Amino acid sequence: MTGVTTTSVTISYSIFFRPPCGYDPPMTVHLFASREDAQQWRAAVAEAASGPERYGSVTIGRLTPDTEYWYRFTDAEGRRDPFVIASARTAPLTSCRATASIDAKWGSGFLVTATVHNTGSLPLDRWRVSWRWSGDERVETVWGGVLETVGADITVRNATYNGTLAPDGVARFGVLVSTSAVPDGLTLTCNG
Repeated sequence: MTGVTTTSVTISYSIFFRPPCGYDPPMTVHLFASREDAQQWRAAVAEAASGPERYGSVTIGRLTPDTEYWYRFTDAEGRRDPFVIASARTAPLTSCRATASIDAKWGSGFLVTATVHNTGSLPLDRWRVSWRWSGDERVETVWGGVLETVGADITVRNATYNGTLAPDGVARFGVLVSTSAVPDGLTLTCNG
C-alpha cells in the first residue's frame, strides 16, 4: 500500500513473472469489508483496475473514512492471486472538539452556548455534536445548527452557513432547554 486519504486507498503492485507462474496486467484490486470475506472472495465492496504497467499502483475511491478494508488481486484473465491478502485503513475525518458553557440558569431551564473547534490539520466541511440528557431536559430551540433527537440522544449538526471550518477554526451554536433540574454541565462528542 502506498497511500490513503479519508475516502481512498492507493495500492502498489509489482508483477515479476508472466503466466503460467505470474500474471499479465491490467491487475484488478478487490476490496472486502472483512478478512473472512477476502479469504473467501465473497462480497467485494469496491474494485479498480490498473493500467498496462507491470509496476504501478491502483487507487480506489468513494470509501468510508476510518474504515479497514482487505484487498486481493486478479489479473486480466480473472486469475486470483492466492498469496496476497492484506489490509488498508482509510484516514479518519478531520478532528473536532466541542465544549459547552451554561450561560444562564433559571428554575425551569437553561441556556447553552456550544463551541465547535477544528483541531485537525485539514479543513472540516461539516460537523456533528452529540450528547445524552441525564434527566427530563427538552430542547426548546436551537440556533446556529440543525437539531436531531432520538429519545435522550441529542445531535446538532452544522447549519448551511457554518459547516466549513479551517484548521483551528471555530463555530458556535446555542440551545434553549427546559427542565426540572439544571445539570452542572454537558459532555459533548464532536464528529467531522
